[in-house]
Amino acid sequence: MVMDVHGRDLRYFVALAEELHFTRAAERLFVSQPALSKQLRALERTLGAPLFDRDRHGVRLTSAGAALLPHARRLLADWDTGLAAFEEAKAAQRATPSAGTSTGPGRGATLPAISSRLPPFDAVLCDLDGVIRFYDTSEVTRLERAAGLPEGTTASVGYAPENDLPLLLGRITREQWADSIVQGLLPRVSPYEAEALALAFTTADFRADETVVGLLRRVRDHCPLVLVTNATRWLDEDLRRLGLTGLAHSVVNSSHVGVAKPDPRIYEIAVRRAGVPTDRCLFVDDRRENVDAAVALGMTGVLHRDAAGLGAALAAALGHWAG
Repeated sequence: MVMDVHGRDLRYFVALAEELHFTRAAERLFVSQPALSKQLRALERTLGAPLFDRDRHGVRLTSAGAALLPHARRLLADWDTGLAAFEEAKAAQRATPSAGTSTGPGRGATLPAISSRLPPFDAVLCDLDGVIRFYDTSEVTRLERAAGLPEGTTASVGYAPENDLPLLLGRITREQWADSIVQGLLPRVSPYEAEALALAFTTADFRADETVVGLLRRVRDHCPLVLVTNATRWLDEDLRRLGLTGLAHSVVNSSHVGVAKPDPRIYEIAVRRAGVPTDRCLFVDDRRENVDAAVALGMTGVLHRDAAGLGAALAAALGHWAG
């Protein structure tokens, strides 16, 4: 059986297996707790078995999870070792002048080595949630504990495709989304508890990663910056609250255009907004499937992990523009 399991899935699994606490694991990974919960549920569906038991007493590894853990750790350690060796070799290669070819964007075509004359990309297409914006779900966690629910239960209901996708396509309101969460939580909790959880989840506060914002502002000074986000109808108000209304030259919001990542059509809309060829776009997202879709169209993809990694991905272009 071939299973599409990515390194990020394993890192999320190992983090929760070691912390046995959703909030601490999310903080360790620099992701939101709902995002962590959603990704682990997806991993469990892919593998066909639960990795964790979640109940009012906390989180515990299942026997299947315990069997997977040492192998996941070994795979990640091997990958990290290999990546370090690759980066050393890449640095040495860059230090040696060559008139050959450099690896191009997208599908890996080769282009003449012209980095001294052109930046590595002409536009940046960037995700919002999980890259720029992060949610505070502490109140949801508190209410789940009080109701005797495992942490992440509300997120698993709220982000279930049948509840989440209509919202992201602009087909339902925030109130309708909250009602679908209430219905999904019943009868595990009382109607009062379900309504409180739905309200806390759908109105959770959020913050911006100011380091990432600073990097993107520098990019915006030199090339088109387009936000490409699976978001809600009230995104404009959210950006205003964050002080980010003018951050990007354009915002492609799934609830406005009627298609969501990883549908290729939303990427095509973003490329048109950027006004540059597809293979001159750098795409940044925290979800592997969204990055893979961009790369399949010919873009250069960056799987976002943290601000330091994004800074490294942008360094060549920023250095080119500075020079």
